[in-house]
Amino acid sequence: MTKAQATNVFDFHTVALQRLRTKLAEVDNDRESLLDFARGHVSVEAQVHNAVLAALDASGLDHLIHTITADWVDILGLDAIALALVSGQQEVRASASGIQFLKAADLQAMLKQKHLPITLEKVEVGAVIFGPAASLVRAQAFIQLRPAAPLPSGALAGVLALGSRDSFGFDTMASTSLMNFLGAVVERCLTRWMLLQP
Repeated sequence: MTKAQATNVFDFHTVALQRLRTKLAEVDNDRESLLDFARGHVSVEAQVHNAVLAALDASGLDHLIHTITADWVDILGLDAIALALVSGQQEVRASASGIQFLKAADLQAMLKQKHLPITLEKVEVGAVIFGPAASLVRAQAFIQLRPAAPLPSGALAGVLALGSRDSFGFDTMASTSLMNFLGAVVERCLTRWMLLQP
């Protein structure tokens, strides 16, 4: 083989080795991403379980609402949590800033607008439901609440609103099963205490 011919020979070994190294680096990056997601998911799952236990420990309706709108903020690592409820003809909003009556059609409009069981949104400013904390919210999740049992005062319906100042704040809750679980627990706890109210 002449010198000119030798320089035209394609070095398969070097190219194959480079491709293998690139592929291994991609696999390693994918593995790290998967591990990070799994760690984050396990952490979020533990937070949700702790939040549920706190709700189950509530000693009354007022205590339950305080637990959900104030204690859950710390437990779940969020910036704002609010409840909007309609029972019979009454519509109220509850958050860490207290309980206020809503305007006649506010909640009904929200329920119609958020027709899915769970809605996740990135926003510039949070929904009115968050009250004074709305200006902090950059990502919000709305979980529809439906009656777990018939109530004497009429059917319970509403929204559990979760707010985060991090626009990617709900990415670790990519599986909405955890949010569905939170909503189901809130429905049952609210129904339980409303049925027990004199």
